[in-house]
Amino acid sequence: MNSLFDRLFSKLDKVVETRTRASAREFGRRSFLARAGVSVLGAAVATPILPFDRRASAAGALPEDECSYWRHCALDGNLCSASGGSLTSCPPGSTVSAVSWVGTCSNPDDGKDYLVSYNDCCGKPTVNSATFCYTSEGERPGYRMGLYNDINWCMANTDKGYHCTVSVVVGLAE
Repeated sequence: MNSLFDRLFSKLDKVVETRTRASAREFGRRSFLARAGVSVLGAAVATPILPFDRRASAAGALPEDECSYWRHCALDGNLCSASGGSLTSCPPGSTVSAVSWVGTCSNPDDGKDYLVSYNDCCGKPTVNSATFCYTSEGERPGYRMGLYNDINWCMANTDKGYHCTVSVVVGLAE
């Protein structure tokens, strides 16, 4: 059995050696490097340049003091943008509250008033380093539930732990 394997490997060695020597005679190291360089350069040129969204750095971006951003005029809580989420979406692992409060905020860029829905994100512990905002313009007493922001709005969710708050523009105020 050993002699069978020895003959098989010997034959395989000869075939590989013959083909390797033939390719070495036909192709040099420099030609291989030249072809590899041309293919890499061709791939770089042929790759399309994807569009880049620059709206985040436009005039509508958050100011230095994030709490003074116009959408946060009635916000009372931690900003999700500082807790792993964004201005309008909860961080991964948290869920948006089933109920929310609404504020009317004035956009200084266009001079219009907008309805902004403030939704708490629930189910994760709060982040100690998150930016906390308390800008309660137009807040009403606790008996006007939809306009009162001092409530744990996660109470309607299965996971009642408060994490952060997002501010979503619902539409123009009439």
